[in-house]
Amino acid sequence: MYPHRSYVPPELWLQLFGRAEQEIGVLVHAGVFLAENPRWPQLLRQKASSGVRARILLGDPESQEIQRRGEEEEIGEGVAYKVREVMKLYRPLYSVPGIEFRMHRSTLHNSLYRSDDEWLVNTQVYGVSAPLAPVLHLRRVAGAELVSTYQQSFEKVWSEAVPIERSL
Repeated sequence: MYPHRSYVPPELWLQLFGRAEQEIGVLVHAGVFLAENPRWPQLLRQKASSGVRARILLGDPESQEIQRRGEEEEIGEGVAYKVREVMKLYRPLYSVPGIEFRMHRSTLHNSLYRSDDEWLVNTQVYGVSAPLAPVLHLRRVAGAELVSTYQQSFEKVWSEAVPIERSL
């Protein structure tokens, strides 16, 4: 467990996703720190070309949920701006087979980062920006339900989200 997302070693993020053999999943409002990493798009392309499914869920910048998060963090339109900027950064990946992008309008209770059966869960704390909130590093183990709970949450948001238009 990490007391703040900013304490997660930077190399851990790419190592985690680099170990994926079946699926990569990301559920965030914006996830700027990941989208801005120049090695991240390369890793996604490499993994997708080797048959790993990548699913990225971003918050809908026009949604009430994003507006509310900006108010809670006292940055107003800042969260919506971040999401729009991240969507621009991901634009070159929108047409890559095996990488899917969707927008969600869910109230984000946790940011989820999945690499097969290993997860980083960035908990959300009211009024606290994600980099300052705790992160849990979880692995699926036989008979345990914790990872399954987060996976079900991810799948529910995915099923209700809409594909991001390639023209963005």
